[in-house]
Order: sequence, then structure tokens, then C-alpha cells
Amino acid sequence: MNHYYLGIDVSKGYSDFILLNSAKQSVEENFQLDDTFDGHQELYNILSEFCTHQPKAQIYAAVESTGGYENNWFDALVKFQSSLPLKTARLNPCGVHNNSKAGLDRNITDKISAENVAKYMIEHPEKVLYQQQDPLTSLRKQWSFIKMLTKHKTQLLNQLESNLYTANPEILAYCKHSTPNWVLSLLSRYPTAVKLARARKSSVALIPYVTPKKAKELVETAKRSVASATDQITEQIIKATVKQIKLISKSIETQTKMMADKCDVPEVKLLKTFTGISDFSAIGLILEIGSVERFASAKKLASFFGLHPVYKKSGDGSWGFHMSKKGRTAPRQILYMVAMVAIQSNPLIREIYLKHTEKGMEKMAALGLCMHKILRIIYGMLKYNKPFDPEIDRKNRAKTTQGKANNYRDKSRRFQGFDAKAPISRRQTQKRTERKLSQSVNNAKCGIKAPVPSCST
Repeated sequence: MNHYYLGIDVSKGYSDFILLNSAKQSVEENFQLDDTFDGHQELYNILSEFCTHQPKAQIYAAVESTGGYENNWFDALVKFQSSLPLKTARLNPCGVHNNSKAGLDRNITDKISAENVAKYMIEHPEKVLYQQQDPLTSLRKQWSFIKMLTKHKTQLLNQLESNLYTANPEILAYCKHSTPNWVLSLLSRYPTAVKLARARKSSVALIPYVTPKKAKELVETAKRSVASATDQITEQIIKATVKQIKLISKSIETQTKMMADKCDVPEVKLLKTFTGISDFSAIGLILEIGSVERFASAKKLASFFGLHPVYKKSGDGSWGFHMSKKGRTAPRQILYMVAMVAIQSNPLIREIYLKHTEKGMEKMAALGLCMHKILRIIYGMLKYNKPFDPEIDRKNRAKTTQGKANNYRDKSRRFQGFDAKAPISRRQTQKRTERKLSQSVNNAKCGIKAPVPSCST
């Protein structure tokens, strides 16, 4: 069986293709096709003719994830698999990009990018997952639609805040963390401080969640407002913005409920057994993780989410551990909200959070630690297909703290001990001295060395 690799660089409306053999030699030079029916048919004809001349050929094709532009080509290639010796994959652009940098490529063109995709398949076959179909395709589309609506709602809320700063700045005191629905209802009737100051307190109190006391406070505050915008155009803009926010909020609620009701993915139901993971969060996590078999360990999954700790050390300078935050921000945002809820409602996560904050760890650092712990638990749940059980984690933690003393030995110095004659810096000398004292079994007190007292009687 001869293996050939079809590299595809996707652009809006067209794509570049190149076919390489196992020795990275071109067997079909670069060609370009449009993302149309005729373009897809021409690609099938090219591959079919190639397989006719190479009856023992096995073709591996791959596209990079480019935000949806690759979907048409990917689906077409998957359909071709029924009649051609073809396997199709979707690649992470980060891996392809870093692999091309390692090859010291100086120029970047569509042709070179297609070649880089093919070379990545050849050089890193263990990183490429060939699949038949994505069972989460429709779910992924609906998720993207909800995220788009949420982003648009945020933009409108920011615009509303900007207008309120000049039209009724006192209302912003009620919107420090979010914009309540009663505020939107209030603004739809009384968009500016001038309108609100003229309103009857009894009429304002008819708005849901506005008590008579709060209605009186709102009206009295509006009379003393420092608002500078009182024109009708500002009123109309605020009313229109509030109306759009309400419509989008209703659409998000409808789409989220529809997605949760129609989602029949076993992994989603499994994740929901973890206290703190809702329908929306479970679906988002599954869409980001995909198949857990892609990750050899929980550490690999943590690296994919950008939650793994990094520590940079070079020469005498060193920095502490911190979260890498590499990769996409969307999965970390989901996990952040899950951790926030779990700290309040999940006894296990709350226990871990309080344990570290009481020791002096900063709250945000402890929150990041909880995110990492939750992700490790999720990995175990998906890998072994078991619902959440806090006792499993407690038993695992007990095993790691039992018995063994941590006798640290620096493996990097296994061939040579520290040489006192080495031309090292003053800081490095101090570090070596501290390490030597920490590894000593004797205590030094007042310049007199004495053995450690025996515990036996």
C-alpha cells in the first residue's frame, strides 16, 4: 500500500491543494479549485483518476479548522470516502503553524500553506485523528449561533451603558455586575432622567421587582440627576437599544432551551452529574473536548485548555508558576464559570478552594487551581464513563500523601556534584548553599553541628 497526503489550504470561496508522497515529494503539483459544485466534482475526478493509475494508493487528506470555511470541503471529502481509498482529518492550525516554523519557512503563500498541511500529516501521524463524520456538527452550529447572539448582546449593553452615562447616570449604580430585567423595563418607559423625574411613583412601582420604596428612590434621584442628554434622539436610541437587548435575550433563552432539549449525547448527561455543570456548560465542554480518546492523559487535556502551569527558569533568573493560558479562550471561559458555581455548590471543590485560600493563596490563583482540578475530574468521568463521585478524588489524594517521604534529588546533577571551584555567580552560590543545607540530615545551631535526636525511647 502506497501512502499519499493531500494538503488543503482553505480560503474564502476557494482552496489550494497539493499531493505528496511519503518522501514529501510532490506527485500532483499545486492546483486551485473553487468552493462550488463544479469545484468539488473536479476534485473527485482528480482523486479518482489518480487512484486509477495508482491502484494501491491510500490517500490521507486534511484541512485546518478555519472557523467554518473548511466545512464544505471536509463534508465533500467524507462523502468521497465511500468510493475512494481516502481518509479525512481536521487539523489544529497551531500545530501546523509551529511545524512550519520548525522547518524555517521564510515565505507564506497559499501553495506553501497547503504543502505544510501535507507535511504535518507525514511528520506527525500520531497527532492526526481521521474520522468518518462529526456527530456534533448540528450541535456545534447551534452553539456558535448562541455565542454570536451573546456577543451581540454584550455589544448592545456596552452601547446602552455609554448612552446612560449622559442620559441617566444614576441608573448605572444598579448595573455594576449585570443589567437587571427591571432596569430594561424601566428604561423602555423612561429612557432619560428627565422622563423618570416626571413619572408618577405609583406608575414606576408597577414595574416587576420595583417596590414602592425603590420607585420613590428612583424618581427622587432622577430629579437631582446630573444628566446632560435630554434630547429626543437619545431617548429613541436608548429605547431601540433596550428593545434589541430584550429580543436577543429571548432568542438566546429559546435557542439554549432548544439545544438542551434536543441534545442526546451521553457524555453531556454524564457531565451534568457534576454539581456545578449545567446543560449549557456540559454541551460547551463536550464540543471543546470532542473525543476524550484524543488525549493520552489529564495533563494533555489541561494543556489543550491552557490550564497547565508553566515555570520559566534560565541561568540565575527565575519566575514563579502561573497558568499558561495558551490555546483558545472559549473553553477556559466555560470552565471558569463552572468553577465559580462549583465553589458555591460543590462541597469537594469548595473544600479544595478554602484549603488553599486559608494557607494564604490568592483567590484567583485558588480559582485557577479549582479549574484544573475540575478538568481532571471531567477527564476521569469521560475516560472511565463514570458519574461524579467525590470519594474517588478524596481516595486518590489520600494515596499521594501517604507514606513516602519526598527525598528530592536533582537528576540533572547525577553525573557531577556541585563544584566549589566553578565560576558561578553570587546568586547561584547562595542557591547551592541553601540546597546543600536543606538536603543535610544534620541541624546547625550556633555553629555547632549535632545529629538529629532519635525518636526512640
